[in-house]
Amino acid sequence: MIKRRPPRLEQIFQSYDPPLFLITFCTLHRARIEPLNLAHKAFRTYALRGRDEFNIAVGRYVVMPDHVHLFVRGGPDFEIAKWVNGLKRAMSVALERKTSRPLWQPGFFDHVMRSDESYGQKWGYVRDNAVRHGLVTASDAWPHQGEIVTIDRA
Repeated sequence: MIKRRPPRLEQIFQSYDPPLFLITFCTLHRARIEPLNLAHKAFRTYALRGRDEFNIAVGRYVVMPDHVHLFVRGGPDFEIAKWVNGLKRAMSVALERKTSRPLWQPGFFDHVMRSDESYGQKWGYVRDNAVRHGLVTASDAWPHQGEIVTIDRA
């Protein structure tokens, strides 16, 4: 159950239960995540634990120097805000950001995927992020991306 969901979305959620979300969250003031490989490892650890212990499926994802994009789907009791906050906390702890200035902006952006076409389009945008930012010349060359669970459709 997603709390405070606008009533007009009930039809959408009934058609796509459980929904697939595209999530984006950013660092505070777009500060760079250092070291990025440690943040990526913490992301994977959290996502694998979610898969193994809580039936939460993280599909494709990209960890960028100042933000993270991911696709995620959970069961009927999945609380997206609670899960994302846990992910941010796990990454912060791994980066030893427990006592200093917060690493992450409050909140996150989420988009409910509604069709295979939408999923493909959104993944294309996410996948090419590192190229658009001039970090690599080919999207496959970005080392901080992957897929925990294969999700082939919204």
